[in-house]
Amino acid sequence: MLLLHSKSFWFRQLRDIFLLGLIGVPFSFLMCPECWDDSLMVWYSILVCATFWIVLAKGNVFVNYITNEYVDWLKEPVKRLLVSLLGHSGFTVIAVIIMGWLFKYFFDIRVGSPSATVSTSLIISLLATLIMNSRRFLLSWRNLALESERMKREAISAKYESLKNQVNPHFLFNSLNALTNLVYEDADLSAKFIKKLSQVYRYVLETREKELVSLKEELEFVRSYVFLQKIRHEDALIFEMDEQIDQNYYVVPLAVQMLVENAFKHNVVSDNEPLTIKILQENEFLVIQNTLQKKNILKEESSGVGLVNIKARYEFLSEKQIQVSDTKGLFMVKLPLLNES
Repeated sequence: MLLLHSKSFWFRQLRDIFLLGLIGVPFSFLMCPECWDDSLMVWYSILVCATFWIVLAKGNVFVNYITNEYVDWLKEPVKRLLVSLLGHSGFTVIAVIIMGWLFKYFFDIRVGSPSATVSTSLIISLLATLIMNSRRFLLSWRNLALESERMKREAISAKYESLKNQVNPHFLFNSLNALTNLVYEDADLSAKFIKKLSQVYRYVLETREKELVSLKEELEFVRSYVFLQKIRHEDALIFEMDEQIDQNYYVVPLAVQMLVENAFKHNVVSDNEPLTIKILQENEFLVIQNTLQKKNILKEESSGVGLVNIKARYEFLSEKQIQVSDTKGLFMVKLPLLNES
């Protein structure tokens, strides 16, 4: 949007007009050398050339601004070039004809042959248009490449952080501690516990290089993870997963598990205050919600890195946005369900 009320905007316009007017001085000599033999004709020649330069240059900048608003270079480059050439050509022809008539009517100055003037102005305008649009196209291409590289770095960093957060010593220590107590109580359950624990870590290792995993795989992984937590917390944990979830979609690896883990990390889990976690589907979103009963933890211990990482990976892969809400004693995150392609 043009900043019409900005002082810097008007300063730039005055500066451009002044510089374009100066360009008109030597150009007037090239267009009409004989005019420089008459002092009055010199001023007329400079006035005409300066006016042409200012009107055509600033007018074509405005035409370029309008076309930029409606046709994107990166999405439709051929259409953008054609629209730009037609717009600049049309404006140049109309502007030259109008200025020629105005100089003839008000100052009785004949601005050369109409066809020659239009042709010369058109060639100059088209050359300026090609240069201006080539520069803009290259800048847009460069910015897109830089943005793509930045998003790739963020995605790689997010993957690393998610892996680091998942394979953490606290989870492993708690799991082994629970297993130690379980071995003496129930050998069969201990064997199942070890199997689930191995499934959890195998899944983490297998998916660390993937951008997407099937929802079916992710939910199976979450069930194994919740099984381990259930051994520790028993009746203090209530976990529900809707069996009607369409598992033909894809999600970011570990995203669902990290949200479930966050529920344990940030909320009280006790027999007096059992933590309820539910997973269900709403249209093309997977909903992960938990009862909100926050722990008294330090701010640096609750930095929200996990949720930030999930958002970053989704932004890299899709235009769909994660939805987060915190109302009526429930914390809810809606993950977009993606297709493989």
